[in-house]
Amino acid sequence: MGLQIDIAAIVANHAALAALAPGARAAAVVKADAYGLGADRVAPALYAAGVRDFFVALAHEGRAIRPLLPQDARINVLSGHMEGADLTGLTPVLNSPAQFFRDRAMRPGQPFAIQLDTGMNRLGMEAVEWGAIRDEALAAGPAFIMSHLACADEPDHPANAAQLSTFRAMTDGCNVPRSLAATGGILLGPDYHFDMVRPGVGLYGGLPFAQARGVVTLSLRVIQTRDVRRGEMVGYGASWHAPRDCRIATVDAGYADGILRSLSGKGAQLFAGDAACPVVGRVSMDLITVDVSDLDAVPDRLDLICAHQPIDRLADIAGTIGYEVLTSLGLRYQRTYL
Repeated sequence: MGLQIDIAAIVANHAALAALAPGARAAAVVKADAYGLGADRVAPALYAAGVRDFFVALAHEGRAIRPLLPQDARINVLSGHMEGADLTGLTPVLNSPAQFFRDRAMRPGQPFAIQLDTGMNRLGMEAVEWGAIRDEALAAGPAFIMSHLACADEPDHPANAAQLSTFRAMTDGCNVPRSLAATGGILLGPDYHFDMVRPGVGLYGGLPFAQARGVVTLSLRVIQTRDVRRGEMVGYGASWHAPRDCRIATVDAGYADGILRSLSGKGAQLFAGDAACPVVGRVSMDLITVDVSDLDAVPDRLDLICAHQPIDRLADIAGTIGYEVLTSLGLRYQRTYL
């Protein structure tokens, strides 16, 4: 199994998204191990390209990359100040009054930021909570104030304008840097950009940034091929029977490697160069079976994620999103960084 990750493409995607918001500082979201692709490689490369603001979900993710980045890199923790969290060298994005008071009591004078809830009802202070501590929080000097859009990947969704209006109402006059837009928000235009944007999935080749360069190629090794006669079954549950005499290849990955079992029977393909080979039977824990009957010769490897079947196409087949495809990639792949 080979997972090829194009670091130069990640850097180029960041530059392209940053160029769409020229008045804002362009951060980089590297949570979930840089969406499964290796934050230890991605974050230093983005720093070398000029990025200074990074976002992770949890404190331990921040601690993992803190030694890899110079001290002027700011690593922001979206879960805020959780009890027992080691936030040395990190900036918690505080999500509630309780987190604010805990953080100021335990980390006086240390950097922090604020997240507000503008309607998503997930993380952040609601308007009443923010109103109660706003003056005290602003006096303590937050690094920035942020919120998050629920429907930014749907440009015409009315929630976008509603959240923008709420964010302005909650933050106008604060005289603190503001951030609202992740990848989808950047694409909504300058009204959403404020002082800092936070590109995430677009860095890694995912929608809604349709112009992104592909970052990942996933090649699976062919372990064995066999001739299967018309009517014979292939795979668990006898869910697929050969409609003709055919040639079946078995490749060396499955749902234990993050290749979603829901791809079974849905039209997923593996590719030998430009030639498509249908996945047949069920995706099992370590193996996938593929119809290679139309190939003149079966290669040593077949590609599951490639230019012909990028992450969001595979996600559509599986009934999910590109984020899940990326972050599900397992640890058994031999990774090559370009």
